[in-house]
Amino acid sequence: MNEQNLNSTNDCSLPAESNPIISVIIPHYNDLANLDKCLQLLAAQTLPRERFEIVVADNNSRCGLEEVQRVCGNLARVIHAPIQGAGPARNVAVEASRGQFLAFTDSDCRPSATWLERGLVALSTSDIVGGRIEVEVTDPAHPTGVEAFEKVFAFNFKRYIEKLGFSATCNMFVSRKIFDQVGGFRPAVAEDMDWGRRAVEANYRCNYGPDVVIAHPARRDWNELKQKWKRCSKEAYHDAKEVPNGLAIWYFRSFGILLSPFIHWITVIRSDKLDNLSQKLSAIGVLFAIRFWRFFECNRILLTR
Repeated sequence: MNEQNLNSTNDCSLPAESNPIISVIIPHYNDLANLDKCLQLLAAQTLPRERFEIVVADNNSRCGLEEVQRVCGNLARVIHAPIQGAGPARNVAVEASRGQFLAFTDSDCRPSATWLERGLVALSTSDIVGGRIEVEVTDPAHPTGVEAFEKVFAFNFKRYIEKLGFSATCNMFVSRKIFDQVGGFRPAVAEDMDWGRRAVEANYRCNYGPDVVIAHPARRDWNELKQKWKRCSKEAYHDAKEVPNGLAIWYFRSFGILLSPFIHWITVIRSDKLDNLSQKLSAIGVLFAIRFWRFFECNRILLTR
């Protein structure tokens, strides 16, 4: 598939979603305001509307399925995903979708106008594509310390893909054929890393698409950042239990986390993502605080499970 073929669909007279080439997969849980923003941006894509569908898998939101359907309107189909977790919710949405290709994102993401079009072009020469994430802050001139930290360290998709072999599922493209061959997302584990590992074992490779762009809000405060790493630590622990000597590796790795800020503060100082020394010092403070917290959290999990 090339850009010429994609652009030619502008002349297609098919009704909306009657023959979608790609399905956008969105898990949702208690996030109506962000979901609405995400859907409005998807409605403004450069890829003609009749060429894609949006499937929202609601994961037992407290507001109820009817309220989610109200927000989605005629922009998306809403599917109930009864098993809790983003991975199982994505699986339900994939099963209900119809596109030849799959585009994964999250309800709190902000797709650029060319996201789907560029993703499909990139996928024409790749097995799997992971795009670029731009971290957004509430006030760019005065980010909080946590926001400054996230601007430097969060969503480093280039590293995830080129060094670790996986793309996070908030910006990933794959054909349905490959997804089916690799299999769905597993619950409880770090789903994107686990799925990427299985894709590599099946001889598929993920490529980085720097022009396949989504924006994501930074975590704003300590509680939000801590909740993120509570979830990630829990998932990583489940992964560690499944490999030989995994818990021993987990224990020694925790000391690497403890020592890492003494090296990574240099990354903050050199970063061009922060405007001044004050922002960089705030980010360094959060860097030390969250890495120390993660060290204790890793060992707490190890000792209590």
